[in-house]
Amino acid sequence: MPVSGPVTRSTLRQQIADALRDEVLAGRLQPGREFTVKQIADQYGVSATPVREALVDLSAQGLLDSDQHRGFRVHRFTVDDYRAMVEARSLVVDGVLRRHMEGGAGWGRVPDEVLVSVRRRAEAAARAARAGDLDVLIGYDVRFWRELSGFVANRCIADFLHRLHIQAWVFAVPYLRGDRRSRDRLWCGYEELAEAVAAGPARRVAAVLDAYYAHSLSWADHLEQLPVPRGAPEHPA
Repeated sequence: MPVSGPVTRSTLRQQIADALRDEVLAGRLQPGREFTVKQIADQYGVSATPVREALVDLSAQGLLDSDQHRGFRVHRFTVDDYRAMVEARSLVVDGVLRRHMEGGAGWGRVPDEVLVSVRRRAEAAARAARAGDLDVLIGYDVRFWRELSGFVANRCIADFLHRLHIQAWVFAVPYLRGDRRSRDRLWCGYEELAEAVAAGPARRVAAVLDAYYAHSLSWADHLEQLPVPRGAPEHPA
């Protein structure tokens, strides 16, 4: 695993966790794929301790399942799991926006330099979504939403939203890579949302987000009509 600068156990632990998360998001580690601490340690040429810690971290984030006899496996999310993620995100963000509209401190002023970065990521993510380029889209999308959640003056809420967003991508990747037509339904409203955030009124932001969540639930309905991709769980009856 290439690294630069001094490496501590904690940074190595994070690097391994990030690398494995990227493998899942790239579709190279499919849902249900099993592996052991030793296999990952050998793959990256590191000791078992930071690998075990990284795998425990990913398990805590809901991305891996742990079995003391078989090791770890990539978690299988269902369409209903995905719907629950969308609902949870919408309820939390709605609460933040309501607090702001009522004069609370949930949505601070966005610095100009941050807006420049958000707009840049929004443009890149929108282009990738329209082109159906998953490899580019996922990276920009995750950073875009991570920056937006950073505007919330509560680190616990921001981390919770980020974790749900990563789980949603882990669910979606097998479908998107298995059925090219599903990419035509990718959400492309990044720039609209960035401009709403820049404009300031929470009601405008809420309207764009409502459309985003409605799109996500419609996409879930679409997925239920598709054959179950390799590595994904059967649709519940």
